[in-house]
Amino acid sequence: MIERVLIIGTGLIGASVGLALRSSGFVGRIDGWDHSSLELTAAEQMGAIDGRAASRETTLEIARVADVVVLAMPVLAIKDWMQALAPIVGSGQLVTDVGSTKLEITELATKLFGGEHKAVFLPGHPMAGKESGGAMLAESGLFDGAMWLFTPVAEQPAAVEKEWRGWVGCFGARSLDMDAARHDELCAWVSHLPQMLSTALAALLEDTFGDAPEIGAIGARALRETTRLGASPYSMWRDVAMTNTQPIADTLLALEQRLTHLRENLRTPGLRDEFELANRFRRRR
Repeated sequence: MIERVLIIGTGLIGASVGLALRSSGFVGRIDGWDHSSLELTAAEQMGAIDGRAASRETTLEIARVADVVVLAMPVLAIKDWMQALAPIVGSGQLVTDVGSTKLEITELATKLFGGEHKAVFLPGHPMAGKESGGAMLAESGLFDGAMWLFTPVAEQPAAVEKEWRGWVGCFGARSLDMDAARHDELCAWVSHLPQMLSTALAALLEDTFGDAPEIGAIGARALRETTRLGASPYSMWRDVAMTNTQPIADTLLALEQRLTHLRENLRTPGLRDEFELANRFRRRR
């Protein structure tokens, strides 16, 4: 039975996990650690965690006795913590993550976890968030209605893994298991490409117009919606780009080719065809 949870990384997602646990009826202890004392303090004050680890070393000591350790930080930091945790956690314990890419994490988990006397690792990715991060924006209902993806390492889930999946369901999230490579390919299209597109557009507008007041005045809703993701932090997306480089590059190339097609057909029926395809896609969703 899960009675003690350790959340390493108490920003938006990590703090929201703590709040979601509490609002779902979890009565055990939740400890937290973050490299930012501001994030850690905010998470503690809002009730996302019960106690805070004083250092990385203290965090590892708490991990030894936690039933579940949640890694809620950018992907490269997750991999670093996986290396640190593997020698000190054991059977009956679960380590899981919320990273945005899964192939490298899943491959590393296969090497470090599972097997006799070792902890279970369950790679996870809640498709939830905001364009800005930080514990102050955390919500207990952040995962309500969201899809929580898993790329499991073990064929047969351990009891602690089943119980954690149950809590994810209590958060209001739906879950789906898939192959890690397929996850990264699909997320490149539906998550990473929209981010890169919004970033490129916002950066282009900044380069071209700077703080010209007319842009905000006439851009209105369309501009706000298409550039909203441009406010996302580089610190997270750097790791996504570094751990899912080829799938993202492939989607960007495909988009470049599509934009070229649009540019070349601005005065032909080809433009109408593109609008019809786009309209069909939206009607299905």
